[in-house]
Amino acid sequence: MPIPDFDQKLNRYADIIARVGLNLQPGQWLFINAPLQAAPLVHQIAAIAYQIGCRYVDMLWRDEQLELVRYQHAPADSFTEYPIYRAEGIIQHLREDGAYLSITGDDPDIFKDQNPEPIATARKTALTHLKPVYDLLDRSGFNWAVVSYPTLPWAKAVFPQAGPDESAEQLWESIFRVCRIDQPDPVAAWQQHIADLQRRAAYLTRKQYHALHYTAPGTDLTLGLAEQHIWHAGSTITTSGTPFTANLPTEEVFTLPHRQRIDGVVSASMPLNYNGNLIEGFSLTFKDGRVTSAQAKRGQEVLDKMLAMDEGMTSLGEAALVPHSSPVAQSGILFFNTLLDENAACHIALGGGINYCTQDGETISEEEYAARGGNSSLNHVDFMIGSGEMDIDGILPGGTREPVMRSGEWAF
Repeated sequence: MPIPDFDQKLNRYADIIARVGLNLQPGQWLFINAPLQAAPLVHQIAAIAYQIGCRYVDMLWRDEQLELVRYQHAPADSFTEYPIYRAEGIIQHLREDGAYLSITGDDPDIFKDQNPEPIATARKTALTHLKPVYDLLDRSGFNWAVVSYPTLPWAKAVFPQAGPDESAEQLWESIFRVCRIDQPDPVAAWQQHIADLQRRAAYLTRKQYHALHYTAPGTDLTLGLAEQHIWHAGSTITTSGTPFTANLPTEEVFTLPHRQRIDGVVSASMPLNYNGNLIEGFSLTFKDGRVTSAQAKRGQEVLDKMLAMDEGMTSLGEAALVPHSSPVAQSGILFFNTLLDENAACHIALGGGINYCTQDGETISEEEYAARGGNSSLNHVDFMIGSGEMDIDGILPGGTREPVMRSGEWAF
């Protein structure tokens, strides 16, 4: 089969976003949040959405340079302000059975020279206003997806030795490859991949491990799992019955930790791009489910501000397993983008947990969710801890240990 040219690949990418990621349904509205540079992809997705039968495609364009100007020049006391109409519009859209697409691609280092205090304040303000959106998301209330678009600043960060055009081309080809665009039938390839991931998830759910024990260079962590936890992978189903794949690409199998049963030390195996700043070479120490020490070689102040957002940010809301043989890991590329990097390595997330990762989580009360061990926070930040040197044991309620991963690969 001849290799499609770029326009054909972009159309294929838009097609799997619409049909596999979002799984758009006739009659839906679609809301897209994207950087300005992503307009060519947005236009393709909109065309496919209308072909599927969507009634309306709405947009919120994002301009990271305008955000930078704000941090450079806005009044110091203005970062607690937020356009309420924006949050209310998104919430109304989702409550009326709308779909939501977020396209990432920002410069991973754009705010490196800025004071982290206003950035942290603005982030908390936005998350506070958007909390109803994330509450609905955690209860599978709508179909959504996160994908990426190679902007030039991001491409230059990933491939600093290449020229501007070459770096963008390399990043595009990398994303097309890990998103299976190079397969003869990308939609069928995704369907098979999702089925494989879901078999792993079903096996782990049946096991009902009491805890996982992670060991790797710089890591010796025992992570308790929530009561009645469920492992998910690939596709999720909304409460109205629509299956969707929230992340493209996705290589993870994930579940809900117990916020009070996390002990030991864990070291990040990749840098974390957080709010336009890089946090590198960091490790966290946990005692009884809470971070008691956090050390970073770069970005210590940003890390501290992130942990201080609210009480829930000092515990964990997700545990995700990814084999070292995943296509993203085997690419050998550090993407400086959590969507991609989290699919290269096992990872955990500080902050709020995912309600649907526990039995009947879409309908149980917040009190029952907490009683099972679920963590709550305004924020949810994944960071990578896995490598080809990581071993993971599953610990059964009686204390028996079973291998889950060895040298970064599945052991079952």
